[in-house]
Amino acid sequence: MAKLNFVYGAMNSGKSDTLIKTAYNYTEQGLNVVTVKPKVDTKGGNKIVARAGGQWQIDLLADKDANIESFLATSYVSKGTKVHCVLVDEAQLLKPNQIDQLYEIAKLHDISVVAYGIRTDFQSKVFPGSQRLFELADNISKLVTMCRCGEQAEFNCRQMNGDYVFDGSQVAIDGFGEVAYSSLCGNCYYKEKIRYNSNHKGERVSRTVSEV
Repeated sequence: MAKLNFVYGAMNSGKSDTLIKTAYNYTEQGLNVVTVKPKVDTKGGNKIVARAGGQWQIDLLADKDANIESFLATSYVSKGTKVHCVLVDEAQLLKPNQIDQLYEIAKLHDISVVAYGIRTDFQSKVFPGSQRLFELADNISKLVTMCRCGEQAEFNCRQMNGDYVFDGSQVAIDGFGEVAYSSLCGNCYYKEKIRYNSNHKGERVSRTVSEV
């Protein structure tokens, strides 16, 4: 029986690179791969774009209402097209019910699914899609990357105009406007968080008073 696999890692751990290499390895052997990316991830448009420069065409840009299992059944299975693997980029941005659909693809259609994503956001809170993957995935593995200090990075950190920020919406796409991301170890993450809280203490006090 096919498996639902979750491969996660902090930013810059090579998730998209790994996906592209996996897709290439399948297609090189004449095997069919279906690639999926959440539509909310506008970076690269209808392609997966890796930091190292690699690109891969997307078969489904899934909006929040997309049924991934139905798409696969209608576009491939019902037409007799054998799909050997479904590869998902930025899986943390999928809705929990869409993760359920990935599980159904593996179990009902006997097609291996590999979902690549990050565990937590820039506030160290788990993404709903990632949480569901941790609950359902048959296999979970971790890709490792390094912090600026040389230690293993665990936290995904958002920068605006080069400064680390710890307030804002959960989703802001890397490279759009002044948004950028980097990966930090726990020690460096909390140093930046303490610095941010110190610099914005007055703003938070003012906001709290005004809300009262």
